[in-house]
Amino acid sequence: MERILPFRFDEKERVFWLLDQRKLPLEEIWVPVRTAKEMAEAIRAMVVRGAPAIGVSAAYGMVLAHLSGEDLEGADRLLRQSRPTAVNLFYALDRMRPHWGNLAGSLKEAQAIWREVEETERAISLHGAEVLRGQVLTHCNTGPLATGGYGTALGAIVEAHRQGRVSHVWVDETRPYLQGARLTAYELKKAGVPATLIADNMAGFLMAQGRVDAVIVGVDRMALNGDFANKIGTYTLAVLAHHHGIPFYAALPLSSVDPSLESGQGIPIEERSPEEVLELRGVRLAPLGVAAYHPAFDIIPHRYLTGIITEKGILYPPFDEALRDALGTS
Repeated sequence: MERILPFRFDEKERVFWLLDQRKLPLEEIWVPVRTAKEMAEAIRAMVVRGAPAIGVSAAYGMVLAHLSGEDLEGADRLLRQSRPTAVNLFYALDRMRPHWGNLAGSLKEAQAIWREVEETERAISLHGAEVLRGQVLTHCNTGPLATGGYGTALGAIVEAHRQGRVSHVWVDETRPYLQGARLTAYELKKAGVPATLIADNMAGFLMAQGRVDAVIVGVDRMALNGDFANKIGTYTLAVLAHHHGIPFYAALPLSSVDPSLESGQGIPIEERSPEEVLELRGVRLAPLGVAAYHPAFDIIPHRYLTGIITEKGILYPPFDEALRDALGTS
């Protein structure tokens, strides 16, 4: 798979470069980030997005805080406030905290976090490929652009295609931010995987026709019982897949499991600007004066899951026991 990584670090120039995902697929523009404050704003504005990629970026944000002389406590606070749902953000920042005041240690830890993302996602891709076949449907973007590694759900899809298991991919456009249309379709084309873009409201029709053999999605945060948050629209897919008897998988690194949450009820849901629903790249779609609501994620109950694909293998119900065993907390 040709990987289009979302960032690169120039240690000599003290710059962390982000591929501006708001501009893809029509333009490939790299944004220089030199401070933790700039990194927090880039994460908030979705220059970089996807839970693992946000975690790596935040880790390097603390490296930049050291390099730019920012107050480390303040830098950490700004980064934690940038996007509240993805647990990888907090996982990475918690790992960086013991290295405050030590530039070499901070850089080494950030590099380790990035390297672990790649190693973990290679394992996820291989495990996930074992259960995928035929025509697969996915939602949002879970490839290298979202992670900095090989991808989670999309990594499994690409690996399954490489092995001859998956013949075709249905790509939800993923309204209103269109990550599927702009990013997943772009990555699959680069990888040479046959794919067709559909509007989000077409998925049920395809399932009823027998044209979907499995659904696989990523995860922004998972509770210990298997409930999880993912891009808005995932809950709808879960219900549809359950109704049609179609396997429904979630792919994630175990670092995306929040051990402080017994269920999904405690997962914070980010609400983004209504303008992202009312407008598309500055072009007004709705009448003036009309209100809009934009929760960025929804919560999917674990009862809809067929399996959870992790770097340690595929977990099956009861998920609370399987997750605790995988985390080593049982």
